[in-house]
Amino acid sequence: MAITEAPTAQRHLTELTLDFLGYLELERGLSRNTLEAYRSDLQQFGQFLHRRKLDPLAVAPVDLAAFVSELAEGHDGRSPVAPATLQRKIACLRSFYRHLRRDQILADDPTTELRPPRSRARLPKVLTRDEVARLLAQPRGSDAPALRDRALLETMYACGLRASEAIGLELSELDLESGILRARGKGSKERIVPIGSKAIATLRAYIEHGRPRLVGLRDEPHVFVNQRGAGLSRQGLYKIVQRHARSAGLEDRMSPHTLRHTFATHLLAGGCDLRSLQEMLGHADIGTTQIYTHLSAGRLRDVYFDAHPRAQIDR
Repeated sequence: MAITEAPTAQRHLTELTLDFLGYLELERGLSRNTLEAYRSDLQQFGQFLHRRKLDPLAVAPVDLAAFVSELAEGHDGRSPVAPATLQRKIACLRSFYRHLRRDQILADDPTTELRPPRSRARLPKVLTRDEVARLLAQPRGSDAPALRDRALLETMYACGLRASEAIGLELSELDLESGILRARGKGSKERIVPIGSKAIATLRAYIEHGRPRLVGLRDEPHVFVNQRGAGLSRQGLYKIVQRHARSAGLEDRMSPHTLRHTFATHLLAGGCDLRSLQEMLGHADIGTTQIYTHLSAGRLRDVYFDAHPRAQIDR
């Protein structure tokens, strides 16, 4: 690879950058904000080239990949850039080198295979069975709010409901005799989900003895209501979940969605097949459901090391 004196390479990049930005402004009509962002991106790229003593016209794909990795992972005490920012910087480099090739300054474009590094999927937080039991035991007493909270938490865990599905659930969508409910998911898509016996029992108690005290004479279709008898809001649901999570010592591990993740993980660990789980969660793409296979594999590993007498020695 050709190596030039750093000051010469820097001047070379500055000239090329000015020409590129002029093309973007005059021929492509890009906004001032975009031009400024690209100028900043190429300036950062120039600093990378300066450290490596590289000429912008002599970089190889491996050099560009190293630059992108630095951005993604952080460098010299800098934090990693956000994924959206990383995508923009890559788009800037691609556009820059396509421009150089179009102007016949370069014979080959080194960015043709440039991709952002694959990031590991962030696995959602999941409760253990003991933690779930501790959470579900928090709403105590027989007053209306306690009956509501108990039924709400049990139903979310039993059916894997999203927060929006739980607060949107209506009485007409419950069939406690058959043990099923109709959930309205994203894009108003409906699905049928079984309800476990524990959730059925708490729903019966709430609908018969708790909900009437909250609703009074209101004609309210929603199952879960607030203190005034109106349908529960997303914020109200969040406060209920957080209050009981705090009492159970789980505040730092809990959100309303945690119960959905836990539902999915526990079903897979218990032998549920992926297609059935996809249907119950209302996922359009089974690829979305597959994240729970990673969680279940991790859980199985923990069980193995906790239970196998020979494995414990090597831990």
